[in-house]
Amino acid sequence: MMSKTEDKTPKKTPRCPQCGKPRVQAYRPFCTPRCRDLDLGKWLDGSYTIPAVEEEPPDERNEEGW
Repeated sequence: MMSKTEDKTPKKTPRCPQCGKPRVQAYRPFCTPRCRDLDLGKWLDGSYTIPAVEEEPPDERNEEGW
């Protein structure tokens, strides 16, 4: 019986988030300078955004309406 440390299944190779090819350590987490620059361009032009939920300002009146 094999233990978990002796598992013969290949480990998954980390992939480039831009194109899906195996990543290269020198450009981690990307595979080439081109993919790295494409990702930077998306950050700089605002393609990557975190949606925000605008909350209404609290009503200045108390519970009784004053």
